[in-house]
Amino acid sequence: MTDTISPPPATHAQSPVTPINLVLLTVFVILVYLRLKPSAPQVLPRAPPPTVFRTFTPPELFPYNGLNGMPVYLAVRGRVFDVTSGRNFYGPGGPYANFAGRDASRGLASGSFDEEMLTKDLDGPLDTLQDLDDEQKDAMRGWEERFEEKYLVVGKLVPVGSAEAEAAKAQQ
Repeated sequence: MTDTISPPPATHAQSPVTPINLVLLTVFVILVYLRLKPSAPQVLPRAPPPTVFRTFTPPELFPYNGLNGMPVYLAVRGRVFDVTSGRNFYGPGGPYANFAGRDASRGLASGSFDEEMLTKDLDGPLDTLQDLDDEQKDAMRGWEERFEEKYLVVGKLVPVGSAEAEAAKAQQ
């Protein structure tokens, strides 16, 4: 018979503090901390200032051309639209930048973005657009409908010295 030698019986238990247990405990504590730590409160973006419908004269509309942080407005057939969300098109450097802060009716009607389409005398009478042909009037109405669908009407354009302009000035 062969005798096999068996190991002596263990007299003490093995310690639970082993390197692998310490690593696992550390990972567990970090995960619990990340899960339970308070999160930063969500901050909503600031709302834009409220827009009040107002009466503009051409000189009052002119500063709304997107320069110096100003919004971008333009007028079509006496209605002033806030086209700030389309700043890439109507603001500084955009293809329609000539119309910013101005009455764009004639230029849009004739499909021209040239400076001569704009009224030079801001204190003079508004362009009556009487000499436009039917095709140009249709083009202008098409632009106006596009603006109505996409942009907010923020006011109306009246000539300098008109009763409406004087009444609006008195209310300010």
